[in-house]
Amino acid sequence: MFNELWHGPRFTVPRRGFRPRIDVVRTEEPDELRVTVDLAGVDPADVHIAVHERALLITGQRRRLKPDCRISYHLMEVEYGAFERRIGLPEHVDPDGARATYERGLLTVLLPVAAAAPRPGRILIRVRTAP
Repeated sequence: MFNELWHGPRFTVPRRGFRPRIDVVRTEEPDELRVTVDLAGVDPADVHIAVHERALLITGQRRRLKPDCRISYHLMEVEYGAFERRIGLPEHVDPDGARATYERGLLTVLLPVAAAAPRPGRILIRVRTAP
């Protein structure tokens, strides 16, 4: 019975769920907010981005790969599952000029700073993968 305890993730620390790390910086030339999200192992097709008022919403899922054989965990630190991050934006942005790219596990969202509040409503941003 004692040996059985080591064959599954039962001894792992309770998880809070997948919560990607984020950096937000403001650039002056060009005048924009740059949001970088660490999404290693996430399929870009599983990522959805929207701007609503002064918030950027990034949702998605990192899926666990299905093993093709029987496995036993010895260490389990990689977090999987659905995620949602809402980032308050310090300034109004132009969501129509927003663009997003995904390269080497990093999602980069570029949001041009707007002189005035944009039209109300939710704007979706399509994620492009780098060539």
